[in-house]
Amino acid sequence: MIRLTVNGTERELDADIRTSLLDALRDHLALPGTKKGCDHGQCGACTVLVNGRRINSCLTLAVMHEGDEITTIEGLGEPGRLHPMQEAFLHHDGYQCGYCTPGQIVSAVGMLGEVKDNWPSHVSDRLTGSQDLSDTEISERMSGNICRCSAYPNIVDAIRTASDKTKEPA
Repeated sequence: MIRLTVNGTERELDADIRTSLLDALRDHLALPGTKKGCDHGQCGACTVLVNGRRINSCLTLAVMHEGDEITTIEGLGEPGRLHPMQEAFLHHDGYQCGYCTPGQIVSAVGMLGEVKDNWPSHVSDRLTGSQDLSDTEISERMSGNICRCSAYPNIVDAIRTASDKTKEPA
């Protein structure tokens, strides 16, 4: 028996210890928002947050995440009370077919956490301190998430809008 905390709720599943986190979420816990794209960690459709950090759920085993906080797209918002990133994607049409959208949104939320924690990227102009969130910076940080429909300009705009909203005083 594997115990996972997903979207704030402890869940138990009877799965083989070789079950990926992606398959556990989709097939055992009926959370279809996390998509199986390439199943090789190359497209980002399976991105989830584990303890606030983004990972490709197809590349890790579910059993490795007992005790961790796992957040999927279903845990970010709900109808009538969307997460600011979900609102921004809707406002900027940051999706086309929608297949990659859950992974893009979850990855963008994780990416903004990395920026907040002053993690540099490969294109950052400095290794310490806060980073400017330029289009180049956003694109580099999101490069692990592929959109085959090429909604990239709208995705960048959505991330910028959501970033600005998280900076506003409450």
